[in-house]
Amino acid sequence: MRDANVWAAIAIELSNLPQREGLFSVQYMKPVLHGVAFAVMGTAFLVGCSSVTELPTPAAAKPALARGFQHRVFTDMQGKQHPFVIFVPARYESGSQPPVMLFLHGAGERGTNNIDPTMVGIGPAIWKRKSTFPFVTVIPQCRTGSNWLAEGPDAKWALAMLRQIEKEFSTDPDRVYLTGLSMGGSGTWSIAAKDPSAWAAIVPMCSGPDTANAAKFAAARLPIWNFCGDKDRESTVKANRTMHEALTMAGANAKYTEYPGVGHNCWDDAYGTDALYTWLLEQTRARNRSGSLSSTKLTIR
Repeated sequence: MRDANVWAAIAIELSNLPQREGLFSVQYMKPVLHGVAFAVMGTAFLVGCSSVTELPTPAAAKPALARGFQHRVFTDMQGKQHPFVIFVPARYESGSQPPVMLFLHGAGERGTNNIDPTMVGIGPAIWKRKSTFPFVTVIPQCRTGSNWLAEGPDAKWALAMLRQIEKEFSTDPDRVYLTGLSMGGSGTWSIAAKDPSAWAAIVPMCSGPDTANAAKFAAARLPIWNFCGDKDRESTVKANRTMHEALTMAGANAKYTEYPGVGHNCWDDAYGTDALYTWLLEQTRARNRSGSLSSTKLTIR
């Protein structure tokens, strides 16, 4: 479920950003900038094109370090531009080497408006922790009709966006995390299976994992925290339980949380759990290489 307060707040923050060459184009914000009205808590918020203005910067002045939700654009080898959103922590300072996270949305957020992916999953969770959330977060948008599977172009573009942001913010190469829900959860499993050593940890949710990759994850000592609701589709619940069994048998560093009475939307509970972010920050690629392993099933009641 989309939180109307959060929807409006994030959209307003994104729409009020200055237009800067190389960062974003107004055309990607049409649903927000062309007179979209948000009715929240009985108050109407109207965001118009006039809210986006060029902020003058003295020629010799160093641009202020922006934080919060921001726009970026990735340009592929064919010169095509792909807009995406990032979140920069409030406490970020140049040279601080923050952790970085790539978030993959579900099928319902596919499209081209570059705003829907922030409305479901990690975006609202970040907003509610905006002053303390420590991860530079990359939020791409998959094209309609496509998916996040590792061999597809959308997944490759998402990884290129991640590399672009890693370079821009000099993020910590030892603390790189991957997470996604539903279709994005399947993409998380798929991308991680292609190169498990690239990630400090992964957090897939309510998706369709492939048990054939369990041994690969175990060999890489990749920490995994998987989430599902026990009232999700029967096939999804079965697939996630079977995957955890396979990971446990393989000796993987895996945790599984299955929420009683929760359907497909387990992500509000999962991303709303502060313990998840504490756990993520404890995982590093160096630690994975050292071989510290544990495998548990957690059920939150």
